[in-house]
Amino acid sequence: MKNPGIHVRILLAAFMLISATTFTLGYIGANITHQFAQKRFIEHISFLAKYLALTAELGILIDDRPMLRRLAVNLMSERDVVGVAILDSHNKELIRIPEATSGSFPVMETPVFLTESREESQTFEYNKESKENLVGKVRIIYSTKGIDQLWATMITYFIWLAGGLTCLAVLIFYFISRSLVAPVKGLAQAARRVAQGDRNLRAQPGTLPETRELAVAFNVMLDSLERNRKSLEEANEQMRRQKTLAEMGKFSLMIAHELKNPLSIIKSSLDVLKKDFALSSDNTMVFYIEDEIMRLNRLIGDFLMFARPSAPSFRHTDLNALLKEIVTRFELQKTGTPCEIRSHIPSVPCYAYVDSDLLIRAIGNVIKNAFEANGDKCVVQVTATRLADAWTTEIADDGEGIAPENIEKIFNPFITTRAKGAGLGLAYASQAIKAHGGVISAENRREGGALFRMEIPVSQGGILHAAVSGRGNRV
Repeated sequence: MKNPGIHVRILLAAFMLISATTFTLGYIGANITHQFAQKRFIEHISFLAKYLALTAELGILIDDRPMLRRLAVNLMSERDVVGVAILDSHNKELIRIPEATSGSFPVMETPVFLTESREESQTFEYNKESKENLVGKVRIIYSTKGIDQLWATMITYFIWLAGGLTCLAVLIFYFISRSLVAPVKGLAQAARRVAQGDRNLRAQPGTLPETRELAVAFNVMLDSLERNRKSLEEANEQMRRQKTLAEMGKFSLMIAHELKNPLSIIKSSLDVLKKDFALSSDNTMVFYIEDEIMRLNRLIGDFLMFARPSAPSFRHTDLNALLKEIVTRFELQKTGTPCEIRSHIPSVPCYAYVDSDLLIRAIGNVIKNAFEANGDKCVVQVTATRLADAWTTEIADDGEGIAPENIEKIFNPFITTRAKGAGLGLAYASQAIKAHGGVISAENRREGGALFRMEIPVSQGGILHAAVSGRGNRV
């Protein structure tokens, strides 16, 4: 059997308490009223008996039975009187109306004493009661049917009234308890929906202070769980990334070792063939062979550099001057091509503790990626800005942009959309920027193309952080 909920338990408790209280108080009140009415009824019958005894004294003394009959008949007109008997001093019935009564009825008996006149204004007055003054008795046979009917009517009214008050109280308590239980049910439903995966759901505070406090505590718990979940996901992602990098490092070292010696042999053999057969680099086949050998050597170098990071060496460096040097190198490389670099670099120095070699390679990889993404357009914009506590450089291109599904993972190793390349350039840049305590991000421009943003701390705190963390991090 299913256990009743708090709503049902509150209603049952209220019903039992209210009904028990109402019926108890009603019964006590009705019983007191009944006793009071019964007492007044007996006092009324006693008064009638005393009055009959007082008026029947003369008739008993002179044995005037017609007068006694008239007194008895008059008394019979009283409600609840079913019989009257008048007796003499020897208990002999002088008058009895009616002659016989059916059923068992209570009897009120009052003695009749001889009275003495003290004053002329007083007609009758009881003197000292004694056997010598006893002249007779009167008996009144009465019925308690009326008082019993009154009691039954009172009980009926009481039951209906108590039942009505109980139902009304339970109805009122139902709405009160529902307002109390509704927020708890709302919290339970919210907990079930959160358990089903709706992590953004939050409980409504409600109107009661207690339920509002409970809802706030529940929402704080959900926020804490969400933060812990994100932290756990980030930690798992870091562990997965570290594991991937470790595995990739082993694989890269193995592949580089296995390929470097054969490539050296191929390069030496090609040099011997060029010398023996007088072949020049202008020969188409020789050109392709040498070009592929160089591409494989660069690929192996990238693998080795990414798989065997070196410890950063921080020096006090002007970042704006460093960026101008990187741009100048690319301008020299692109001389004679339609490619163009548009740079906006402040002339004011911006110093920070950095590893110049790491930054040159990292920023260079991003600029190179921008040129390759541009295709034939070859327009790359390089901008540097000094913020309050960071130096920011933005590199924008006019290419096709980044696919939405790749924005979050573009800095992961081996993520590339080109046929050539291993997808390590941006991954290396990300590691180098993070080694300086900075942040690198990518987004698509509204006017088309991609925008890469790199921030490096230059404040005293940021410099110390980068210097300290750089001694423990390897890139």
